Amino acid sequence: MTQRRQFLGSLAGIALAAPLGRLAGAAPAPPPGLPSGAVESGILAALPGKKPLIKRSFRAPNYETPLQYFDQLYTPNDAFFVRYHLSGIPRVDARSWRLRVGGAAAVAPREFSLEELRRGFEQVEVAAVAQCSGNRRGLYTPHVPGIQWSIGAMGNARWRGVRLRDVLARAGVRPGAVEVAFDGADTGVLAATPDLVKSLPVDKALDEHTLVAFEMNGEPLPHWHGAPARLVVPGWTATYWVKHLASISILPAAFDGYWMKSAYRLPRAAFPGAAAFASQASESTTPITSMVVNSLVTNMVSGQRVAAGVPLEVRGIAWDGGHGIRRVEVAHSMDGPWTAARLGADTGRFSWRQWQYSFRPGAQGSQRLLFRATNHAGETQRSQLVPNPAGYHHNLIQALDLVVG
Repeated sequence: MTQRRQFLGSLAGIALAAPLGRLAGAAPAPPPGLPSGAVESGILAALPGKKPLIKRSFRAPNYETPLQYFDQLYTPNDAFFVRYHLSGIPRVDARSWRLRVGGAAAVAPREFSLEELRRGFEQVEVAAVAQCSGNRRGLYTPHVPGIQWSIGAMGNARWRGVRLRDVLARAGVRPGAVEVAFDGADTGVLAATPDLVKSLPVDKALDEHTLVAFEMNGEPLPHWHGAPARLVVPGWTATYWVKHLASISILPAAFDGYWMKSAYRLPRAAFPGAAAFASQASESTTPITSMVVNSLVTNMVSGQRVAAGVPLEVRGIAWDGGHGIRRVEVAHSMDGPWTAARLGADTGRFSWRQWQYSFRPGAQGSQRLLFRATNHAGETQRSQLVPNPAGYHHNLIQALDLVVG
């Protein structure tokens, strides 16, 4: 977008070269089903300011969070997954940064500094899961193209900033506005690389929970997570959570850029519980929007050896697209019976919810536990994957296979 090019030209202190991660050894054993190439290349490496994460690609930098960091309510900033599409990643000087708000459906374009955002608007905080649309893609069967993420392309954090709707109100939203588009300051290596611009339907942009965020877990937004400010869209996959936010455009028609019209699409009606995006839907496809209900065991892995007759606690997390988690259940087979796990504190419908299940392993041999979450809309994890070309929305009931000795 032309606004973005002008903005980049005026920025001071941008370093476009993203450094390679510092190698830190072999990654933990992944869940069964990850392609062998992804297992071999998924080494531990530490980006500047980060703990060692599981490398999926160096440029653009894509790193996932190891399992042990999910065994807590909020994912530490320095262990939070990193996801970029483009390799030119700016280090923006927060003092000179400006957020431009305009577009054909804006009444009067405005510009805000970080200090003006902090002082000129009510600050709010929301706990919300940020999850890459392709999380668990590498576990899809049959395998599909794309970054072969395992389970760690997600994290839960407290995001603090200002309501997007309050910012838009300063520029004025004309009647008939259809979408709001967002552009970050990251760039592609080649001029032909499509600019990473995402849009939201105007009602989602005006939702009280959609934020321009400048803090993460009580700290200034880190570089790898979009400093000095990013978009936070609770309940929707993180493809919409634009980092290093540079400009916002209020539009009278659907945005037609590559990252909306071609990328991040699903077969229409494949996921009927997902939030609608009518202005971007075609006869055959629609954009991915809200997350599906899901869960994860966080303190044990399949193949782990446990002692017969010794009490054991399995811990985990469950989350969805904003309805909130109603229950998590455990069984030894798909036929049941299903027993309720204990839910932890409810920290908001966009946050994940911790759970625990205590049991005593039986006789020596193998023992399987199955875990499924259900949200307040009655949606439950699936026993079979929904086919889609990009491997989105992997939410199979999780199996934990233990070796009892």
